[in-house]
Amino acid sequence: MGGRTRLLLAGAVLLAAASACGLTSGSPMVDDVEPGSIGQGKPLEGAQLTVTSKEFTEQLILGAIMGIAFQAAGAEVVDRTGIQGSVGSREAVVKGEADAGYEYTGTAWITYQGNSEPIPDPREQWLAVRDADRKNGVTWLEPSELNNTYALAMNQSNYKKYRTRTLSEVAELSRRDPGAVTLCVEGEFANRADGLPGMEKAYGMDIPTRNVTQMDTGIIYTQTAKGACTYGEVFTTDGRIKSMNLVVMEDDKKFFPNYNAAPTIHSETLKKWPAIAEVLAPVTAALNNTVAQDLNAKVDVEGEDPHQVALDWMVEKGFVKEG
Repeated sequence: MGGRTRLLLAGAVLLAAASACGLTSGSPMVDDVEPGSIGQGKPLEGAQLTVTSKEFTEQLILGAIMGIAFQAAGAEVVDRTGIQGSVGSREAVVKGEADAGYEYTGTAWITYQGNSEPIPDPREQWLAVRDADRKNGVTWLEPSELNNTYALAMNQSNYKKYRTRTLSEVAELSRRDPGAVTLCVEGEFANRADGLPGMEKAYGMDIPTRNVTQMDTGIIYTQTAKGACTYGEVFTTDGRIKSMNLVVMEDDKKFFPNYNAAPTIHSETLKKWPAIAEVLAPVTAALNNTVAQDLNAKVDVEGEDPHQVALDWMVEKGFVKEG
């Protein structure tokens, strides 16, 4: 699960909890890494940096990637990844209780900054978020292509039967053959303006209620893979898309918000350690949906440890060397 706002339940409670405990937990990251293509000359030597993340797989991996990059550049790193909910990890960076974490543009724009309408162009969305967050003492570095947003997907046999590749084609199929388009979705997606109702409106679909089955996220993937529904609601960086060989429909009208992952840094920390930006830039640039699906699958499908998955990728890409 990624930057989607559906993860931001009980924000006020989490915020109060985060404030109350001061996020004092955390242990040192102790990877034996040296500079590879990043961190040459150890420009973060002497820095003590705290890295945070939310608690789901992709965020744990991204948090570890960031911490490993900082270590290779000479910093001592405290690991405060895995904070429950988005608000806790966000507030840690705002308050300076953590120095940095990967965040999603759509989550910041809609949830933290209180906007209701997403910006369709990913770059413009990032710029708007970056500019709005300056007053909060948070600096956004350049974003990745990794965009963890909603999509519809189908299994190979349904794809061979219906040959849809875009949501516009799904809409056309729903008009031509209403019984063909059955959906497996989460309850929240079924009722949210940026979920099914908004998608139907944007694409001119009118899917009968009897064709929509609501279920838990994990079950959607297995039911879609089995063909129990023609299309399932998925998240675009989920490792199960690849492992189950699902075909993702292109959001050709750009309805769903952009949730591009980008480093967010406590602004005072970045003033003190400006090299953070150059250390992270090539790593962030290498992240995209294919990479995320592969890394997430190693954890969610193959059962590997998120930190080890992050380290293996950093070494394989040549960003760091193991000491």
